[in-house]
Amino acid sequence: MHIAPEESLLTITVRRGGALARLGHDHVIASRTLQGVVAPAPGRAQFQFRLDEMSVDEEGLRQAAGLTTTPSADAVAGTRHNMLVRVLDAERYPWVSIEARRTGDKEVFEAAITLHGVTRTVQLPVRIEQAADGRRLQASGSLLLKQSDFGIMPFAILGGAMAVQDQMELAFRIAARQELSAPGSGASPGR
Repeated sequence: MHIAPEESLLTITVRRGGALARLGHDHVIASRTLQGVVAPAPGRAQFQFRLDEMSVDEEGLRQAAGLTTTPSADAVAGTRHNMLVRVLDAERYPWVSIEARRTGDKEVFEAAITLHGVTRTVQLPVRIEQAADGRRLQASGSLLLKQSDFGIMPFAILGGAMAVQDQMELAFRIAARQELSAPGSGASPGR
């Protein structure tokens, strides 16, 4: 099965910290361009997305995350620049990739997440709903990660008085569907 990017969403919520946190904003960063494959029978998935294709602070996603402040357009542009250039070095590390495989517990996957050139393996709780005909599925879940686990120094200014907390929440809803192909074309979910 191939991931359907138009029906999939991955969000990362980062929260403000430091003594002057009240002057800053929490942020929701989102990818709507996930690409990859899902193989339900063996319980495997592999997908990736580009950092420079992520959106910052879409109003609907901010509301869904319960964020109460509203950053200006300039603040959103500044956050995007700082995220891509100063924090994530997206020119050097443009992709985030995730390879997941089911563990003994069918609702927990072992996920190898590669971000900023560092790969960490985490236990990822996943809820999977599969269509009766087996041609479509949706997987969703969330987990907490630390930027520092990936060699990332969380953004901070004024000696840390205004900063982004190290912990971030990753949430996802991934839709995948079986591609209909002509007999004998050799297409397979593993490709």
